[in-house]
Amino acid sequence: MTHQNGQATQEARLHAIVQGRVQGVSFRYYAITTAQRLGLVGWVANRWDGSVETVAEGTRQALDEFLSFLHRGSPAAMVESVDAKWHSPSGEFSSFRLRY
Repeated sequence: MTHQNGQATQEARLHAIVQGRVQGVSFRYYAITTAQRLGLVGWVANRWDGSVETVAEGTRQALDEFLSFLHRGSPAAMVESVDAKWHSPSGEFSSFRLRY
């Protein structure tokens, strides 16, 4: 499913920081399974301030779906905000993994 300008299949990079009750609620596990199901590559990690940070690369359509997940979170999470920034993909990742 591509838009006329090819935007849906265009590769992009999403860098997001998710604030709220997102640590200790399986958020990273759900992020990994969601990203892998969507065919994305990159990483997800807990941050010292209680937020979760993620970098994902793939098609814009898959990244939009991933961003929707980030706003919902895992079943036990309480997402307060998502600071998302879009970039050009670096191509540096081969899988989606947990980063410590």
